[in-house]
Amino acid sequence: MHHRHRHHRAMGAAVAATAALLVAGLSGSASAGTAPVDAAPTAAETLRTDAAPPALLEAMQRDLGLDRRQAERRLANEADAGATAGRLRAALGGDFAGAWVRGAESGTLTVATTDAADVTAIEARGAEAKVVRHSLTDLDAAKARMDKAAAGLNTADAPVWYVDTRTNTVVVEAIRPAAAHKLLAAAGVDGSLSRVEKRTERPRTFYDLRGGEAYYINNSSRCSIGFPVTKGTQQGFATAGHCGRTGSSTTGSNRVAQGTFQGSIFPGRDMAWVATNSSWTATPYVLGAGGQNVQVTGSTVSPVGASVCRSGSTTGWHCGTVTQHNTSVTYQEGTISPVTKTTVCAEPGDSGGSYISGSQAQGVTSGGSGDCRSGGETFFQPINALLQNYGLTLKTTGGDDGGGDDGGEEPGGTWAAGTVYQAGDTVTYGGATYRCLQGHQAYAGWEPPNVPALWQRV
Repeated sequence: MHHRHRHHRAMGAAVAATAALLVAGLSGSASAGTAPVDAAPTAAETLRTDAAPPALLEAMQRDLGLDRRQAERRLANEADAGATAGRLRAALGGDFAGAWVRGAESGTLTVATTDAADVTAIEARGAEAKVVRHSLTDLDAAKARMDKAAAGLNTADAPVWYVDTRTNTVVVEAIRPAAAHKLLAAAGVDGSLSRVEKRTERPRTFYDLRGGEAYYINNSSRCSIGFPVTKGTQQGFATAGHCGRTGSSTTGSNRVAQGTFQGSIFPGRDMAWVATNSSWTATPYVLGAGGQNVQVTGSTVSPVGASVCRSGSTTGWHCGTVTQHNTSVTYQEGTISPVTKTTVCAEPGDSGGSYISGSQAQGVTSGGSGDCRSGGETFFQPINALLQNYGLTLKTTGGDDGGGDDGGEEPGGTWAAGTVYQAGDTVTYGGATYRCLQGHQAYAGWEPPNVPALWQRV
């Protein structure tokens, strides 16, 4: 389509010419939805799983061992599972202990609870029930104590810890088990609540100082663009904090002047954004293999077990699964939390690049271990926290994003386009109250009554 070619020229030959990881946005209108007004869209329709690009589906087939139809069904099942898990989380309240999907097509959703009396309600929604000892609230609280304790310890030998809902424990991955036990003891986390696993490699960030493509920081190190964003009328992109400091200048992969880091946090978090000059235009696309457009239509968080694919300027497209949310990771430079742990590989220069599930943006590459030849793991900085921190709006297909600050046409209430909502948040809209089922950035077309996959009327 001609307008896409215009975008490519505007983005600069550099980005267009490479399969660089220019990820594109997520915010647009719901013009994509074709359901009649009287039929509520399904979760798969809301999350536009049909917009998953050929490059992403091909990478899913290669890396997850699927055929094309299985890949498409998997994305639709994951969308439905996220919505169902959100409804059950709201219904179970303090009993809720996590949810995850499994199977080649993510055909099985399991929801954990601390109360056996909830089993019937879980099974009535088509999910498997698992009765466990600790609620998600208790596990998250234990992890928070560990994060606090870690600030006063050297965690280089116990570099990864997270809430593992599938085993109903907090897990520490340690090079030396003694370091894990020291962290658990300092946090006062009971043995019944925790598990220590052995790991051999230390996670690292994926910089590359040897040049290549994507974008360059102060004309030296190289990273990958995450997702195009806007802040009011200013255009730019989200990326990793370790790629550059506030004030650092960037050039495109064509070495044309591009922009300046407006904000950067690392360590602690791994988030940053770059405001670009007028030569560069934010598009709602990630650039995939061969320069094809990969459409971004939102930023709804995928559940544990769901497929996720990463685009990076060094290794292109690779897929895997979300293994853990709410993870902390220690690099040489310090500890980052919370990040999401995945089975996707990456290599130097891929840092800052985009993670996407179907057409939903998930995050930007932080670091990991291994590589794309022998296999590895990666951690990404969730995109919604980055958008919220800097007041950015993801570029998504359809409609005018409007920077998320006009908000003048809503029929009364607290819901507002551009706001990042987390599961459990409540808003009012048109005189009714709604509870958020899945974390996402709101945009025009995703008003609560229109998207039962994201909001439940209270």
